[in-house]
Amino acid sequence: MSGVVGEAPSQPSVRLGLRENLAQFLLLVGVNALVGGMIGQERTVLPLLAEREFGLTAFSSTLTFIAAFGIVKAATNFFAGTLSDRFGRKPVLVAGWLIGIPVPLVIMWAPSWGWIIAANVLLGMNQGLTWSTTVIMKIDPVGPAKRGLAMGFNEAAGYIAVALTAVATGFIAAHWGL
Repeated sequence: MSGVVGEAPSQPSVRLGLRENLAQFLLLVGVNALVGGMIGQERTVLPLLAEREFGLTAFSSTLTFIAAFGIVKAATNFFAGTLSDRFGRKPVLVAGWLIGIPVPLVIMWAPSWGWIIAANVLLGMNQGLTWSTTVIMKIDPVGPAKRGLAMGFNEAAGYIAVALTAVATGFIAAHWGL
């Protein structure tokens, strides 16, 4: 504090820009790739599991797990921005990951298709909180002039990861006889 009456304490200046915040930006691109990977790993395997393990047709199984995921993700997306403003970006991102941790385990040990649906409800919450929050967290440091670029990197990283993990899990499933 400078000692001058009425003068506000100095605040560290925030520097906007992609170059100025590159390390944080790249970390968040990587986080979003992991978010996308969560979806990709199940898109290949779940229809196979539904048919072989639970006796469901590929159409009905795909419809149910994607509907559960989509409805919950849409609702969670709706609140993600408000939650991020109220509680902070990082706590919402961490909460989203904590919700997503059990998803692969629930899918692996599911005794019935209802458990798969429950896992996709959790995955929808995970995706709604993590994907949306990484968008906000990328736009904040780059500023309004580069928000389109930030969104482009976010979407590209996420969907490339969806594709790559879908291919990888497809190969793994074929190798292990699923």
